[in-house]
Amino acid sequence: MMISEELRRRILDDRALGAGNALHRLPLYGRSPDERVLWLDGTWQAPAGDHPEVLTLGELQEVVATYAGFYRRNGVRAKDAVAIVSTSITDFALNLLALTSIGAVASLVNANMPRETRREYIRRQRVVGIVTREPWHQELRGHLSDEEPPAFVALQTEITPADRAHRPESYPFRHAPNDPILISHSSGTTGIPKSAFHTHETLFHGALSRLSDGLDCSTRARLLALPGHHVSAMSNTLLGLVLGAPVIHFTDPSGKAVLDGIEKYRPTIVFGFTHTFMEMAGEDLSDRDLSCVEGFYASGDAAHVVHIKRLLAKGRHPVTGRDLKPKTLPGAIFLDIFGSTEMGYVLFDYVHRPGAPSMGRCIGRPMRFAEAVALSEEGAVLPPGQVGRLGVRSRSLTPGFWNDNVRWHQQWLAGYFLTGDLVYRDGGNNFYHLDRTTDAIRTADGFVYSAYTEELLLGEYEEIRDCTVVGLADEGVRFGWEDEGVAETYLLLNLVEGATPPADPTAWVNAALTKHGLPEVAGAVVVAEDSIPVGITGKVLKRVLRERARTLAVGD
Repeated sequence: MMISEELRRRILDDRALGAGNALHRLPLYGRSPDERVLWLDGTWQAPAGDHPEVLTLGELQEVVATYAGFYRRNGVRAKDAVAIVSTSITDFALNLLALTSIGAVASLVNANMPRETRREYIRRQRVVGIVTREPWHQELRGHLSDEEPPAFVALQTEITPADRAHRPESYPFRHAPNDPILISHSSGTTGIPKSAFHTHETLFHGALSRLSDGLDCSTRARLLALPGHHVSAMSNTLLGLVLGAPVIHFTDPSGKAVLDGIEKYRPTIVFGFTHTFMEMAGEDLSDRDLSCVEGFYASGDAAHVVHIKRLLAKGRHPVTGRDLKPKTLPGAIFLDIFGSTEMGYVLFDYVHRPGAPSMGRCIGRPMRFAEAVALSEEGAVLPPGQVGRLGVRSRSLTPGFWNDNVRWHQQWLAGYFLTGDLVYRDGGNNFYHLDRTTDAIRTADGFVYSAYTEELLLGEYEEIRDCTVVGLADEGVRFGWEDEGVAETYLLLNLVEGATPPADPTAWVNAALTKHGLPEVAGAVVVAEDSIPVGITGKVLKRVLRERARTLAVGD
């Protein structure tokens, strides 16, 4: 089902609506406090001490008001930043709603971040408080000895129903478009994560733009298996609430867990990062009931086509036939919705449909509210077919990095924000993702784009479950898109269960690469999946992997 035209117009005509007050605008759209809006996975404990399975709109508003009173009682004021350290998507969402309701800023911190990295990241935030849960509370109390310490480090369980009475008289806060509301960190695959902040306008600009175009209007149930600290989890929670679509919070992003969640909650749309869908595709799907799913929505990095095709065989999707009558066809659609923490909302989407031809690493065209180009190192806009840095412009972009202006300005070129990706475009303005700039490898035979190479091998050999390209060079040699040194490439292979390993993995891999005119690898080795380090969002940590690769790939 789709949102009614009357409600769509009412939302679009509400000039005060933004990400900072979405919950509080819902009664103006005729929404009942008895309407069930948010389904929970058991990772959140209510102020009363129970673990509800679902919240009505009225219950959600009461919880948010209670949290808001707790923050005000602890001295939090408008524009103050508070770190929320957790793994639960519901923890992040409810604290965000509460802090924005008093004009404060929620800094969402994934508790799975390495301890020392997390400590430095929070220290740089200069937050006025930290709210967390066990087992991180005692460790986080160490911030009380920082040079600029927070005023409190509290357990979320300290919040009680009595705190609701401490809400400010001006509750809820009235936001201006540029008021900051949220700080979200990048994956941190290259060091200390970037701290992109978003405002009342930027976090919702893309969603409202799509709504004005009559897109993304589904009121069907959506399961969010996204990293809770990420802007995609929060923006999709808020959008679901505004549309009246049942929102299902699902904290465990592993493939098997999400498959279990689909069978339990029966969502129509499933959101996740690409690693989740890769793991789902690697499971035995023959006895899985995914008939409820009409769309898989992969946020973050571009997904691999071989994983997409395995999921396209499941579920169903609606179409309108030539007779203009709606009908349902077998197979779900897969939306590759390319974006990043800084974008606030995805800027590209590409729809994979059952039986349709694949366009490889295509991420689609820029959405109407955004502009994208491939840039040379000097900032010139490159013509179709030439590889360059992806530069974007949009009102949904973050206004900066919290307390990190130098890093922010370094990420701009010729008036475009650099996403850290390498792309090219075709004559139809379709963009193709090749690699992250940090992962491209300069070799004696030319550049090796790791994501592109991995995509090709996954499509060539069905025995490969996943694979990772890594570059190795002599100590002190810097190689890659921005560096002059050269390296040799090695490939780490993870095979599907039951597959027979090739007698000579290197020759086996190079046969496929040579066939497609790509540089050969110096070596390939079959490894266990847990041999490849991944970060808190499932991305391969190639910076860490290079340190291990000599042992894994060449036995040094």
